[in-house]
Amino acid sequence: MAEIAFYGFSALSIGAALTILFTRNVMYAALCLFLTLLGVAALFVLSGADFLAITQLLIYVGGVLVLIMFGIMLTYRPDREGNQTKNYVLTGHLNRFWGTAVALGIFGILFWIILNANFMITQSPQLAEYTPQHSTLRIIGVSLMTTHVWAFEVIGILLLAALIGAAYVATQRDK
Repeated sequence: MAEIAFYGFSALSIGAALTILFTRNVMYAALCLFLTLLGVAALFVLSGADFLAITQLLIYVGGVLVLIMFGIMLTYRPDREGNQTKNYVLTGHLNRFWGTAVALGIFGILFWIILNANFMITQSPQLAEYTPQHSTLRIIGVSLMTTHVWAFEVIGILLLAALIGAAYVATQRDK
C-alpha cells in the first residue's frame, strides 16, 4: 500500500511540475505549483520526515505560494478594451532549447549519481541504533501551542492583515 501511495504522489508531483513548465497561463502554473508542493509534502510524510512535511506546508504552501498568488493578483491588468472576463495572464516561452538542455543535463547528472550510489550502507545495523524511534512532530506541536503560542498568533494576524491589504489594493484599479 505504501508503494502505491509513493508512486501516486510521485506521479502527482512530476505531472504538476511538468504542467508548470509547459503551460502559458501563470495562474494555472501557480495552482500546479500548489499540487507539486503538496505531493512533495506527502512524500516527506511517507518517508517518515513529519517535521519536514509540516515545514513544507507552512513555509512553501502557506508563505511562498501565497506570495506568488498575491503577485499575480496585483500585477494583472485586463486588456485595454475593458474586457474583464479574461481572468488569466499569458506568458511567452523564451529559450526553450537552453532550458531543455540544462534540465536534461541536470537530470543526467542526478541519474548518474543515483546509479552509482551505495544504498546498502543505509541498511547497516550500526545505523539503525541512531535512527529515532518516534517523531519529533508531537514535541514541536506542543511547544508551538504552549510556549510559543503568542508568536504563532501574532504571525497569523499579520498574514491575515497582509491578505486583506493585498485584496484591497488589487480591487482599487483605475475606475
